[in-house]
Amino acid sequence: MQEWIIEMMEQFGYIGVFLMMALENLFPPIPSEIVLPFGGFLTINSDLHVIGVVIVATAGSIIGAIILFGLGTMIDVEQMEKIVDKWGYILRVKKEDIHRADAWFDQYGYWTVLFCRMVPVVRSLISIPAGMSNMNFILFLVFTTIGTLIWNIVLIMIGVVLGENWEAVLEYMDVYSSVVEVILGILFVVFIVWYVRKKKKKRK
Repeated sequence: MQEWIIEMMEQFGYIGVFLMMALENLFPPIPSEIVLPFGGFLTINSDLHVIGVVIVATAGSIIGAIILFGLGTMIDVEQMEKIVDKWGYILRVKKEDIHRADAWFDQYGYWTVLFCRMVPVVRSLISIPAGMSNMNFILFLVFTTIGTLIWNIVLIMIGVVLGENWEAVLEYMDVYSSVVEVILGILFVVFIVWYVRKKKKKRK
C-alpha cells in the first residue's frame, strides 16, 4: 500500500496528492499519515510547493468528506427507528436513545467534527453521522476545513522538516493514535456510567 501511494504521488504530483487524500476519506486504509509527510518531503525534492500541497490535500479531504456527508444524509432518523424496531431488543437501544443522540450531535456536533478531523481513521468516518444529523452543510464545511487544515499543515510541515527521514513520523503517529484511542475509550466509559446512573435515577 505504501509503495503504491508513494508511486502515485511521485508520478502525478499535485493530482496524486489530491486523489490520495480524497480516497483516504473514502477508504481509511489509505492513511494520511503517509500521504501528507511524503507530500511535505516532495516539496524539497521536486517542483511541488508547500502551499500547493496544503491546498490540494485539503481540497481532496473536503471532497471525500462531502461524499460521506451525502451518504449520511441518506440514513435519517426514521430509518434508524426502523432498525431499532427490528433489532433494538438485541442491541438494547430504544427510539428515545436515537433521538437523544441526534439532539446531542445537533448541539455539539460541530466541535466533534472539528476535533475528530484530527484523529486517525475517525477523521474520515465522522462525516457520516454529521450527515445523518442533518447538520448545517455550510457549518459542516467550515469546521471540517479548519480541522483538516490544521491536520494537513502539521503533517506536511513534519515531512518538510524530516526530509528523507519523513517515514519516522509513522512511529510517532502510532503513539499519537494509541493515546487518542485510550482517551476516547475513557470518555466512552465515563459516558456509559453517566448514562446508566441517569436512567437509574429516573426509575427511582
